[in-house]
Amino acid sequence: MKRRVKEFVDIVDHVSLDDLIGKLCELRDSILEESEAELRLRGDEVFGRRITISYFREQTEEEAETERRYAEQSREAKERELQRLQEELGVVCYSAPGKRGKLRIVA
Repeated sequence: MKRRVKEFVDIVDHVSLDDLIGKLCELRDSILEESEAELRLRGDEVFGRRITISYFREQTEEEAETERRYAEQSREAKERELQRLQEELGVVCYSAPGKRGKLRIVA
């Protein structure tokens, strides 16, 4: 299964109207229909305003490989930490064999 990545495009407020229209048309033509694109005006008078366009795109092979590598390293680090804590506490976690009974409350 391929993941989708949220991509952001920022346009600063110091562009001419023709440049802005050109950039927006170029961006609209380059993204797919199902990308769920949205446009937002962000910022304020102190720090400036910018137009932010966000849309979803398919994850590239390079991004997928990087994510797989980091996910594997993260999983291994969590397993090492769990092992260290189990050794420190002298507790071993395991799933109980067989069927579990229902909890009965007797009053």
